[in-house]
Amino acid sequence: MSIQKPKGTQDLLPGEIEKWQYVEAKARELCARFNYKEIRTPVFEHTELFQRGVGETTDIVEKEMYTFLDKGDRSISLRPEGTAGVVRAYVENKLYGEPDVNKLYYIGPMFRYEQPQAGRYRQFHQFGIEAFGSQDPAIDAEVIALGYTFYKELGLKEVTVEINSVGNPAVRAAYREHIQRFFAPVKDKLCKDCQSRFDRNPMRILDCKIDQKYGEGAPTIVEHLDEECSTHFQAVQNYLTAMDIPFRLNPRLVRGLDYYTHTAFEYKAGGIGAIDTIGGGGRYNGLVGQIGGQDQPGVGLGLGMERILLVLQAQGVDIPVPKPLDVYLVALGEAAEQACVKLLHDLRLAGLKAEKDYLGRKIKAQMKSADRYKAAYVAILGDDELARGEITVKAMATGEQETVALDAFVQTMQSRSRHV
Repeated sequence: MSIQKPKGTQDLLPGEIEKWQYVEAKARELCARFNYKEIRTPVFEHTELFQRGVGETTDIVEKEMYTFLDKGDRSISLRPEGTAGVVRAYVENKLYGEPDVNKLYYIGPMFRYEQPQAGRYRQFHQFGIEAFGSQDPAIDAEVIALGYTFYKELGLKEVTVEINSVGNPAVRAAYREHIQRFFAPVKDKLCKDCQSRFDRNPMRILDCKIDQKYGEGAPTIVEHLDEECSTHFQAVQNYLTAMDIPFRLNPRLVRGLDYYTHTAFEYKAGGIGAIDTIGGGGRYNGLVGQIGGQDQPGVGLGLGMERILLVLQAQGVDIPVPKPLDVYLVALGEAAEQACVKLLHDLRLAGLKAEKDYLGRKIKAQMKSADRYKAAYVAILGDDELARGEITVKAMATGEQETVALDAFVQTMQSRSRHV
């Protein structure tokens, strides 16, 4: 029996990978416009980083991390999300010493051991941004706007932004008591996870899909914000309105990670089944200090690449396909075959997409190969043409043929390529 890929993973093959490359290129281009710089961190970190950064009471740390002992008997985990690793790099490399706001982005694989379903894999990919060093609610709004702009420029329709404030530690401590009093009468009816959350992190009960019926009428944290949190949250809304970013308030939105403070937000889109969240994020003042650095405020987002591609497909959004081959070289004869190797290399050095046959096939099979590659032109070189210093060029769209001087061939194809 042949070896197959592990459950919850996927092979991204030619024909599909071009869609990924297009989405990733859009992310990079947009980050350049918003002045975010790329950062790449390890795909595995010390387990303690995620316990401290993501939170020991989260489902991610409790149930979903791929954790193992390395040969030095150290506990290592594959990264389940991007923010903790970026914060660790920010602290370790003393980026907080720079005078400007640090604006970073990443694109890469994450790992969570959970039941695979539509748009959810055990190895999945995220595009994320993080901004460090500013308390200004305008940067919260900028982060939300970047994500929304990303979806809109990809062509996604009916994307909605949901926002909430999860307050600061003092607000949450007071709100915790209100939540516990509300859920106390039904504590025994809650799911096993929420019974555990009741004492450790009762806000997370509001996020539970199983116990939503028990949360109807629960007090909202927005009702208990202090003046600082309320002012910050209102400013974020004002900035979003000024930028024409549509949003709606969702007082039940708490996000599944422990590090959020003040702003929390999610993006929703239809077309991928029961799970309609395609990305989200928020502010995390305190996380840098929690991970061991000189404390700095931060805000960021993480967007699921698989879910983006699923929605693009479900909504019938056309993704531009890469330009096909400019030239396919057909060689007839031993001397022509030798000459085509150099010609092919010269075409590629000139910036053209070019290919030739490597299987010793007859001209008919080579022409079929050129057709499969959707080549704009086929250039046919025989030993006789080589002796005359000529090559035959055929336009595949029209079938028209002409003879071109060999020493002008590359330049001619360059000129034709610009007009294809």
